[in-house]
Amino acid sequence: VDLFMMNCELLATCSALGYLEGDTYHKEADCLESVKDLIRYLRHEDDARDVRQQLGESQIVQNDLLPIIIQHRQDKALFDACIRLMVNLTQPAMLCFGKVPDDPVFRHHFLQVTSHLQAYKEAFASESVFCILSETLYNLLQLDWEQRQEEDNLLIERILLLVRNVLHVPANPSEEKKVDDDASVHDQVLWAIHMSGFDDLIKFLASAQSEQQWSMHVLEIISLMFRDQTPEALVSAGHARSAEEKKKDSNELEALRQKEHAEKHSRTLQRGTRHSRFGGSFVVQGLKAIGDKDVIYHRNLQNFKNYTHDIGKAVRRVPKRHRKAQESGEKRRSALNVRLFLREFCVDFLENCYNRLMYLVKESLIREQTQQHDETYYLWALSFFMAFNRGSCFRADLVSETMSIRAFHFIERNITNYYEMLLTDRKEATSWSRRMHLALKAYQELLLTVNEMDRSQDESIRQSSSVIKSNIFYLMEYREIFLTLLRKYDETKQPQSYLKDLVESTHLFLRMLERFCKGRRNLMVQRKRVKQRKSHGKKKEAAPETMSPLVLCLQLSESLTQSLVPFDATSETPLEDQRTEAMVRVQDALLARMGPEALGLLRAAREVWPEGDVFGSADVEPEEELELLKQILHAKLPRSSQTAVVEEEEEEEDGPEMEEEELESVQVSETEFKFLDFIKRFANPGIVHPYLLLLKSYSKNTPHTNHCIARMLHRLAVDLKMDALLFQLSVFHIFNKILNDPAAAAYQELVTLGKYLVKRFVSLAAQNNKAYVELLFWKNVGAVREMTEGYTKEWVLFFFQVLNRTRRQKPKKGTGIVLWTEEQELELQMLFEEYRDSDDVLGSIMKKLTAKRSRARVVDKLLSMGLVSERRELYKKRSRSFLAELTQGTQDDPVDRDDEYEQEDESEESEAEDLEEQESERPLNGGMSGPLLWLQNCLNKTADDRENDGLSQPVPLAPFTESNEEAMENKSFQRLLRKLGMRAPANEQESFWRIPAKISVSQLRSAAAALSPEEDKPKNDDEQDGTRSPAEEPRGEEEEDASHEQRAQALRALLLARKRKRYTAEDAGIYGRFIFCLG
Repeated sequence: VDLFMMNCELLATCSALGYLEGDTYHKEADCLESVKDLIRYLRHEDDARDVRQQLGESQIVQNDLLPIIIQHRQDKALFDACIRLMVNLTQPAMLCFGKVPDDPVFRHHFLQVTSHLQAYKEAFASESVFCILSETLYNLLQLDWEQRQEEDNLLIERILLLVRNVLHVPANPSEEKKVDDDASVHDQVLWAIHMSGFDDLIKFLASAQSEQQWSMHVLEIISLMFRDQTPEALVSAGHARSAEEKKKDSNELEALRQKEHAEKHSRTLQRGTRHSRFGGSFVVQGLKAIGDKDVIYHRNLQNFKNYTHDIGKAVRRVPKRHRKAQESGEKRRSALNVRLFLREFCVDFLENCYNRLMYLVKESLIREQTQQHDETYYLWALSFFMAFNRGSCFRADLVSETMSIRAFHFIERNITNYYEMLLTDRKEATSWSRRMHLALKAYQELLLTVNEMDRSQDESIRQSSSVIKSNIFYLMEYREIFLTLLRKYDETKQPQSYLKDLVESTHLFLRMLERFCKGRRNLMVQRKRVKQRKSHGKKKEAAPETMSPLVLCLQLSESLTQSLVPFDATSETPLEDQRTEAMVRVQDALLARMGPEALGLLRAAREVWPEGDVFGSADVEPEEELELLKQILHAKLPRSSQTAVVEEEEEEEDGPEMEEEELESVQVSETEFKFLDFIKRFANPGIVHPYLLLLKSYSKNTPHTNHCIARMLHRLAVDLKMDALLFQLSVFHIFNKILNDPAAAAYQELVTLGKYLVKRFVSLAAQNNKAYVELLFWKNVGAVREMTEGYTKEWVLFFFQVLNRTRRQKPKKGTGIVLWTEEQELELQMLFEEYRDSDDVLGSIMKKLTAKRSRARVVDKLLSMGLVSERRELYKKRSRSFLAELTQGTQDDPVDRDDEYEQEDESEESEAEDLEEQESERPLNGGMSGPLLWLQNCLNKTADDRENDGLSQPVPLAPFTESNEEAMENKSFQRLLRKLGMRAPANEQESFWRIPAKISVSQLRSAAAALSPEEDKPKNDDEQDGTRSPAEEPRGEEEEDASHEQRAQALRALLLARKRKRYTAEDAGIYGRFIFCLG
C-alpha cells in the first residue's frame, strides 16, 4: 500500500461516514457499517501500520469521529462503535510497534504514528468532547450493578481507556516551545477534564466500593494527569513564597552573580593594554613536543594556562556501551490555574480515595491480576502523594495504608528484581533503570515520612514511627540495601538523577540510624549467613575427592547415632540380601554426608554379620575403619529396583521438604549492632567512587545534595580517621576545581573539607615519600593502613621473587607439556622393572621416583616407552572380598581411571614443579623451637590487631629469617599450619601462607596457646588420628631430608653410570635396585 496515496477502499469507507458542513456534521445512511469496516481494516494492518497512518493523514478523528460523538450521541450503537474505533486509533505507538524500532524505515513509521497521536491529542483538548464523555460515564455509573449490562461495562472501560490513551500521548518539543506558567497541550486537556467534571468522576471511581474493578485504570489516569508535575510545585501553588525559599533563591542568584563577575574579570585580564597585530611565538622550556625539542607556543601568554597537547586533535568517539545514561524528560511548570486545580484534586484524593485505592491496587498486584509492569503506577502514586502530604499539612492517617513494613518489603523486593533484570535484559536496560529509580524514590519517601512522624506532636504517631524504625533497622535486607545499591551503581545504565536520590536516601537513612542508636547500649539486629545449598532432584553420587579423609574424620568425631538396626527380623528377605542392603544404606549415608549415621550402621552391621570380616573385624582400628568406609563409598553396589522406585517416590513426595531445606540453608542469628562498625563498611573504593562522580557536578547540585556528599566524606575522613582513602588524584582534582571556583563561598562545606584533606596529605607526604605515587591508585582498607602506618615487607619480597625467577621457574600458562631427560627415563625404567610384580606398581614407582611427576604423566610415559601395553596393567591389585564380590559385575572402567589421573594431573603437576625447584635446598639442621615461637607471636599479634581494629583480613605469614623460611617449606610444619587452620597459597600470585579472615580472635589465641612448650607433648588422640605433635616434627623432617639426600646421591650415581656406559641393562637394573634399597 502506498502511504503517499490513500487506499481506494479506505477512501471510500471514510467518504461513507458523512461530511462536516460548518459546525454541523451530516452522517450517511451506512455510517455505522463504515465505522465497523474501519475497525476491521485496523485489525488486519501490516507491520508498518499503514492503515493507521493513512487514517491519521486523512484526520478522521478531527473531522469525523469527534463530531459524530458530539452531535449524534443519541445513536447508541454508532456512539459505541466510534468510541471503540478511537480507542484503537489512539493507542500508544509503543504498543503498536512493541518497542522503538532500530530499523530506519520502521523508525520513520513510528515517528509518523506518534505525530498523528499528537494531532489527536490537540483535537481532544476541547471542553465539549469531555462533556460528552463525562455525561455518558455519569449515566452509566448511575445504574446499579443489577441493571448494568455487559455492553455498559465495556463502554465504561473503553471511555477510561480512551482518556488514558489521550493523556499518554507525549508532548512535541519542536512544536510546543512553551515556557513555564504557559499552557501546553497537556495542560489544555487537563483543563478540559476539569471543566467537564470528569476529574470528579475519577475520584468517585477511586472511592466507590462497588466500582473497585476500575482501580487500575483510575490509577493510570491519575498518574498521567500529574506526569509533568512535582509535589513541591503543587504544594506551593497559590501561596506566597516563604522566607526560606526567598533566601534559597537569593543565594543561588548571588552564586551566579559571583561566577559571572569572575569570568568577566578573567576576560579583561586576557586582553592586552594595547592592540598587537602579532600574537608572538614563545618557547616553553621543560615541556617537550613530539620530538626532543621544546614546545613552541603561538598565542598570547594569557591563554597559556589552558594549553594542552590535545588542542587540535579529533575528539575521541565514546563507544555506545560506555556512554553515560541519559536523563529523562525535564519537568516544566504548568499554568497557575492548572496547578491550583491539581492541588485541590490531591487534597480531595488524599482525604477520600488514597488509602482505599492503594489497598485495592496492592491486592491486585499481589494476586497477579494486573498486566506486566503495572506496579510502577503504584510506586509512583506512593512517592508522589506521600510527598504532597508531607509538604502540605502532614497527616499520618491519610497515608496509613502505605506506612507499614509490608510497603518496605514490597519496594525492597521490586528493587532487587529490577536490578537483576537490569543485568540480564541488557536491551531494555534503560526501562529497567527507570523502574528501579521509581522504586528508589518510593523507598526514599517512606523514610522521609517516617522521619516526619518522629517530629509529630502526637505521642501515638511517634510510637508508631519507633516501631517501624526498629523493624527496618533490625532486618538485614533493609539495613544493607543502600550499601548494595551504591556498590552496584553503573553510570552507563543509571542516570545521575538516580545517583542523586540514592546519595540523599543513604544520608537520610544513616542519620535516622545514628539517632536511633543514641541512648541504646545493646541494640540487637538480625544477621544472616548463607550456607551451601543442598542439591535438589535426583541424588548424585559424590565425587571421591569431595569426601576427603579430613572431612570424614571431622564427621566421625561427632556423637554416633544410637539404636540403629541394620536388618529387619520380620522381613521375608534373606539375611544375605539384607547384608547387601545394609552396605547400600551405609553408602547412602556417606553420600548424604551423614558420617555418624554411616559409622553407626557399619558397627551395627559388624555385630550382626561378624563372619568373614565383611564389615571389619571386631578389634578394627580407626584408620582401618576409615579405609573401609572409603571403599564402600567408592564401590558400585548393586541396587534393587524396589529401592530405586522408593527413591523416586520420596523425591516426588518430599518436594516441600526439599524446599524447606533450601530455606533452612540461610542461617539467621542475632548480633549486637554498632553504628561505627556499620559506617566502616562504607570505607570501600566501590562505594566512594559514586559519591565522587556526583561531586564532579557540584555546581549543578542542590545545596542539600552537596551536604550529603560532604557528610559522607566527613564520616570516612574524620569519624573513621581514614582520610588516606580519599588520597587519590581525581579527588584532589575535584577539590582543586572547587577551591579555584569564583563562587567558592557558596560551597563553604566542600571548601573546608578540601582544605582538610590537602593538609592531611601534606603532613603524611612528609613522612611517607611514596605518598605521591599512591595518589594514582584507589586504596582499600589494608592499603590505607600500610600507607599511614608503614609498609610490610611482603610486597618487597614478592617483587624480588618475581624478578629473580629464571625462565624455567616462571609459570607457563596454557601448556601441560612436561619434558623427561634421559636420566629420568632410565630411572623410571629401572623402577618399573623392580616393582612390576608388586600389587601396586604405579604407587610404588610414585613413592621412589626422584623427579616428581603426576600419575597421569607417569602412566603416559610408561605407555610411550613400551613398558606396558595398556593402562590396566598399572592398576592396583586388590584381594577379593565380599565388597569385591558385590562390585564384580560393575568393575571400574579404564576410562574412569584415566579420568581420575587427568583430574589429579593439575594439582600434582604444580606440586611436582615446586619439588623440582627445591632440589638444591639445604636440609634442615636446627630444631623447630624458633619457628614455633615466631608462629605463636604472629597469631597473638593478629589477634590483638583484630580485637583493636574490629576488621578481619587475611594476614600473610612472611618469614624473614632463614630458619623460618626452611620451616615454612617443611612438610611437617605445613601439616601443623593446616591443623591450625592456616591457608596455603591459592595460586602462583601468592607466595606466603595466610591467616584466614574467618578465624576469630578467641580461636587465634587458643591456637597460639597450643604452641606453648608445656603443651607440646604428644597426646593419644593425635596418635590415633595419625598426626604428630610439633615436638616430634623435627625428627620426621630430618628423616625425610636424609631420605631426600639418599635419593639425590642415587641420582648422581645413575648419571655417572649413564655417562660411562660400562654396564648392561640387566646390570643397571640390579645396581639400581641396590641403590634404591638404601632409601
